[in-house]
Amino acid sequence: MSDAISINCENGAGDSPRVLFYSHDTYGLGHLRRSRALASAITQADERISALILTGSPVAGRFTFPERVDHIRLPGVTKTPDGDYKSERLGLHIDETTALRAGLIKSTVEHFDPDILIVDKEPTGFRGELLPALDWLKEKRKAQIVLGLRDVLDDPEVLAAEWNRKEALAAAEKYYDETWVYGLRSICDPTEGLSLSTSFRSRMKFTGYLRRDELTEGEIPLEPYVLITPGGGGDGASMVDLVLSAYERAPDLGPNALLVYGPFLSGVQRAEFEMRVAALNGRVRAVGFESRMENLFAGAQGIVCMGGYNTFCEVLSFDKPAVIVPRTKPRLEQYIRASRAEGLGLVRVLDEYRDGLTADAMIAAIRALPSQPKPSSAFVPGLLDGLDFVSGRVLQMLGLQKSQGVA
Repeated sequence: MSDAISINCENGAGDSPRVLFYSHDTYGLGHLRRSRALASAITQADERISALILTGSPVAGRFTFPERVDHIRLPGVTKTPDGDYKSERLGLHIDETTALRAGLIKSTVEHFDPDILIVDKEPTGFRGELLPALDWLKEKRKAQIVLGLRDVLDDPEVLAAEWNRKEALAAAEKYYDETWVYGLRSICDPTEGLSLSTSFRSRMKFTGYLRRDELTEGEIPLEPYVLITPGGGGDGASMVDLVLSAYERAPDLGPNALLVYGPFLSGVQRAEFEMRVAALNGRVRAVGFESRMENLFAGAQGIVCMGGYNTFCEVLSFDKPAVIVPRTKPRLEQYIRASRAEGLGLVRVLDEYRDGLTADAMIAAIRALPSQPKPSSAFVPGLLDGLDFVSGRVLQMLGLQKSQGVA
């Protein structure tokens, strides 16, 4: 992207540059948590910057947001068993819900008038809802538009078919000035298999993973524990069942476990788990949701988790030995990430194809955590540079910092 259209705050751009994040969030916590971490780093880099997050997450209101960061909650949607979507609460047809969301997005863009728009993962937004706003921004020619991608999206062939179906390839080429991949090329190129132009690929920047820090508010448990986290929890019941089975089968298994179910675990499933937790007489403690997961990672002796992007970043950031139990459906994203990370010596994977998902396999994995090398023992240059890269690049785009030749 040429610096010719960069914002120059000394020549009429004003004293309050604005960065807008779009995070469709139809499922889970990943998109919102990633946008929140990025917004926090960007606004801390320069006190003049304000950030606003457009999110569809139903639990956005349960998070605290940093100073000069706010959010707008879009009407929620939820996936149906047949793979389609429906309105989460409004009782509207999905087409009406999408049109409502699209109108709110475009109105926000017009009134907030961002200098930079950072779009998480979906080039056209949910069901194309972002396109009217993208057209408005392109016509105005003020904002720089960035596509932010996690390190792994899916199996390359599956992703290519999905992007073709959504017309995401054409949108990526048409609207986006840069693409930031929140990972390392040496671990994975999420666009492998996509027919993207040489020009588009020349504007891709691999940032490194997004470092997380311990929070000043919130407490860390004093007693030793292994942290068990299935992320948002919506697809984590089988992992939770496996961990509880391990503690039930091995009365001497330690340290004790601290289990965070996640807000999307079904109520019926949680009620069943709560009975099993109670029968373990304190060897496993469980909570439903924790907005300050960073502190629980910081205090843990080891981690048992699924392979979502944000959880992986926390494992690396707090340098904890971790056993990852990745999901393989509906996407291979977690399995690809965990397998590549294991190959580099960053984590251990409990692989259903290689190890089997049995209580005995989980017992052995938990017992091995104290002697398992920490991620830092596998030296990977630039591994956690993502937030520094993004905040520095934003300052360059806004004309608040001279270019330092970011690649």
